[in-house]
Amino acid sequence: MQTVLVSGASVAGLTLAHWLRRNGFAATVVERAPAVRPGGQAIDVRGTALDVLDRSGILEEARAVRTRLRGMTMLDGQGNETGRSTEMTLSGGRLDSTDIELLREDLTGLLHRQALAAGAEFVYADSIAALDDRADGVRVSFERSPERTFDLVVGADGLHSKVRALAFGPEQEYVQHLGAYLTVFSAPNFLGLDNWEIWLNDESAGTRTASCCVYPVRDNTEIRATLGFMSDQLAYDHRDTERQKALMAERLAHVGWETPRLLRAMREAPDFYFDQMAQIRMDRWTGGRTALVGDAGYCPSPLSGQGTSLALVGAYVLAAELGKRDGGHAAAFARYEARMRPFVALNQALAHAHVAGDHSEESMEKAKNGIALDG
Repeated sequence: MQTVLVSGASVAGLTLAHWLRRNGFAATVVERAPAVRPGGQAIDVRGTALDVLDRSGILEEARAVRTRLRGMTMLDGQGNETGRSTEMTLSGGRLDSTDIELLREDLTGLLHRQALAAGAEFVYADSIAALDDRADGVRVSFERSPERTFDLVVGADGLHSKVRALAFGPEQEYVQHLGAYLTVFSAPNFLGLDNWEIWLNDESAGTRTASCCVYPVRDNTEIRATLGFMSDQLAYDHRDTERQKALMAERLAHVGWETPRLLRAMREAPDFYFDQMAQIRMDRWTGGRTALVGDAGYCPSPLSGQGTSLALVGAYVLAAELGKRDGGHAAAFARYEARMRPFVALNQALAHAHVAGDHSEESMEKAKNGIALDG
């Protein structure tokens, strides 16, 4: 049985591990965290990605834990209402859609269970230190575990992928900054929100400078907050959370409404996340015995609303092509790239359209349904 090492236990990595096992491979997942990571914002599963959940056997469970928002209110930077809707939210789209908005940790919980049931091996609190791609396999050095050899290695380790850096070169060669930074965290529902989203946009001279999106989850007992600010690319350590919190507090210090309370809650949040809005643009996602999937290879940025769907579909397609065993891994990698590239292009373009203010349903429909799973 061929062996595949998957780096990263989030949506792409967990989906890939499950479908690799279903297609007859031995799958090992290495994850830097001590367990599948909790927390995270509400994410969207749309179009073809819903078919992946269906084929994985968890679609109805995902629907059962979807968010239950009734609508949203739009505010300006001082908390004055500028609009409201009971038909859609900016985070999840139309409320009457068949698409699913659910918490990231709920989706990864379902995917993790499926991967375990399929027989995937998990190695936590460790990460890849070096890759030696040879003719007969990839010799992998780990930060903590003994060296092992695998037939293939797949990076499903996100925007700051270690596998991408080791196999394809420095991150700065592939990152396209989209002019913003954001943080996501959870807190008690001190705002008393009842299945209602609040979206604040602060503008100066007609240009958005900062934003806040807050919505309740867990039967209105908690909130998820997404705070952001516009900026050129900044130099910072993406593991220095205290500096990241200070940056967010500095850039949103002028914003009104409940922003000061949200910033105080951010300081105490157990699941703080901060990063730039960026895309990964690469001429190839595969080389030798190594491949990339999801954000590691083609992050569209949260501005697209399609990162989760790309991760689900990309992982499924990669596993399916490897499972054909037609021409070896090199041929499977080539088919994976050929099938995914038009789909990725549609979804990365969607983020740029959203930045420009184009939120047309036609663009979203093309992006979310732009690939067939059986190809």
